[in-house]
Amino acid sequence: MTGGRILTLYLAKRYAVAMLGTFFLCSVLIFMIDFVEVLRQSGKRGNVPASTLIWLTLLRLPAYTELLLAFAVQVGAIGALLMLNRKSELAVMRAAGMSVWQFLRPAIVVAALIGVFTITVYNPVAARARAEAERLFSEVFGRESNFLASQSNGAWLRQEGADGASVLNANSAYNRGMTLMGPMVVQYDKAGQFIERIDGDKASLKDGYWEIENAVVTRMGQPPEKFPTYLISTYLSPERVRDALGTAISVSFWELPGIIEATEKAGLSSSRFRIQHELLLSRPLLLLAMVLMGATVSLKSFRSGKIQSMVVFGMLGGFGFLLMAEVSRQIGVSGLVSPTFAVWTPVALTIVASMTVLLRQEDG
Repeated sequence: MTGGRILTLYLAKRYAVAMLGTFFLCSVLIFMIDFVEVLRQSGKRGNVPASTLIWLTLLRLPAYTELLLAFAVQVGAIGALLMLNRKSELAVMRAAGMSVWQFLRPAIVVAALIGVFTITVYNPVAARARAEAERLFSEVFGRESNFLASQSNGAWLRQEGADGASVLNANSAYNRGMTLMGPMVVQYDKAGQFIERIDGDKASLKDGYWEIENAVVTRMGQPPEKFPTYLISTYLSPERVRDALGTAISVSFWELPGIIEATEKAGLSSSRFRIQHELLLSRPLLLLAMVLMGATVSLKSFRSGKIQSMVVFGMLGGFGFLLMAEVSRQIGVSGLVSPTFAVWTPVALTIVASMTVLLRQEDG
């Protein structure tokens, strides 16, 4: 094995350990914060086993940590370069004729491999775990859960059916909106007159109807009636329910193309799913951008001073980029620009800006 290959593997190992170590520390911190939140929720009930709470928190963890991957890669790259710089290893490499691009190449390769792994393996696992967490959360906390809805009164959906229109409310949903917990349905006839109100424990979407379990039906001038199951007709398709109640983040990378196609065939907006698909496709390049951004503040000699200030500026730059990317994503979701433009433009601008800074630092 040549000396160049040994050095490349050594650098790749240092970068990988720093990036994965940062990711692990972030995961532990997120687990502790989320576990406190789950404990707070369980305090309202008082009868949830600790093992269930831990398992629920672990199921929610992959989806949360996936969002912090870019930050972990940037911090890991900064940490690895600072350690190499502190031990004068970068100075020796420069003296041996290595350019900044040569000792950054292993970091770029490691970041790209991490990006590909998260797209093809980690993201599907995170999506599956999130879906299971939504189901378990709804079952454990019942009507007190509001995992999906952005408002305190739950998620609302108006639908048409063979028996007339109805308005459906649910405290929470899982299985991409196909199963609802704590449903409440206000049923109208074809003339728009109120018929009945149905409350139940769970509602599942079947072929042309909702099946409500343990339903309590209340009609005008009559006492409430209980039914083990109660059916409400609907013309809703699974795609329509998924678009109204589902979350794009709970769909894996491999399922997104099919869901986008089905949503568009149903005449619905697929912007959320297209944005999510582009975000996943851009992840290797995103991580590469974070490595380059980290390098712009980590290559200065310790003897020159102000390293701490440079690192702080680098971290602020990383947060600024993530904020810009989120704003661009929201613009894409609103339909003002194409999903491709909304996702890839911030990444491309960051790479160009970082490479410009590095070229100025190295070549003057």
